[in-house]
Amino acid sequence: MLTAPPPPASRRQFLTTSVAAALAAALPHPIFSGEPIAAPAASPPPPTRNGFAYRFAIGEIEAWSISDANLALKEGLGLMEPAADRPAMRADLLARGERTDVLPLYVNILVAKLGSEIAIFDAGFGAGKNPESGWLSSSLATIGIAPEKITHAFLSHAHGDHINGFVTGNKPTFPNAALHCLRDELDFWRSPAPDFSRSLRAQGPLPGMIKSNRAKFDILEPNLQLHRDGDALLGGAVTFIPGRGHTVGHSLFRLRSGQESLLHFMDAAHHHTLMFTNPSWAINYDHEPAQAVATRKKLFAELSTTHERSYGFHLPWPGLGRVARADAGYTWQPERWSWGL
Repeated sequence: MLTAPPPPASRRQFLTTSVAAALAAALPHPIFSGEPIAAPAASPPPPTRNGFAYRFAIGEIEAWSISDANLALKEGLGLMEPAADRPAMRADLLARGERTDVLPLYVNILVAKLGSEIAIFDAGFGAGKNPESGWLSSSLATIGIAPEKITHAFLSHAHGDHINGFVTGNKPTFPNAALHCLRDELDFWRSPAPDFSRSLRAQGPLPGMIKSNRAKFDILEPNLQLHRDGDALLGGAVTFIPGRGHTVGHSLFRLRSGQESLLHFMDAAHHHTLMFTNPSWAINYDHEPAQAVATRKKLFAELSTTHERSYGFHLPWPGLGRVARADAGYTWQPERWSWGL
């Protein structure tokens, strides 16, 4: 004779009691003790470093543009000079659909393979706590270039977003690379009192910057090779081009292979629209503002005439394009991407 199932209320009571008993037996503490259940502490997610490496060619030179940072400078147009022109700058940004609350700061690192030699042009911020910068090392690993494989390193100037990545843990990041820079740049930072009297940048960080750069140059001393404007290296494939003003020894670089060339104009422009619309508009990081403006005007006039392919350290990645005339100023014409040579 079959036993009739318990009524619904009894069945629910039976199931609840049975499940509770099973859980109580399985857990070290009773779940119905009246005490709140503490959730396990969540571990912070690891920093995300969005490295990018874009492969392209300069004649027979195999090259990569590596993104090291994507930052937004909260000072915005407060970094731009002359201050009286900031309303005009804002209007220009609005007309182009650009942000006006911050200034973007892209950091593009050029790496070039020239036969058996591998050269890097500046090294970015270096690894740090900010996940929005310091992507160089992971991207180099992605394209199969170990730090010890780099044979030549070129330093345009000793601001932190250019020199910091050359030192890791108080040692050269690229131990087998000769480090090339202008003697004037090194002499400026090692002088008893580096002269920032004409710069409009904030003065507070300067003592720390000077101390940091001197320490980095000391670490890099065994690898240093000093140059003058116009010096050519690697069989004439790389030439130092004058670019003074942003710093005393600010360098530009021309890479050449056969009939093709690339002009790497480093910090001659910090923004992809403002400094092209009006080359007299400048960022207040310049050490010699008038000279920096003169350098940019001469450079853009030349590039807009020759249409030479160019590369901008602080322009939107991958930083390749050409300078063209537009209205009373110029415009940056980004190169169309092509995933492959």
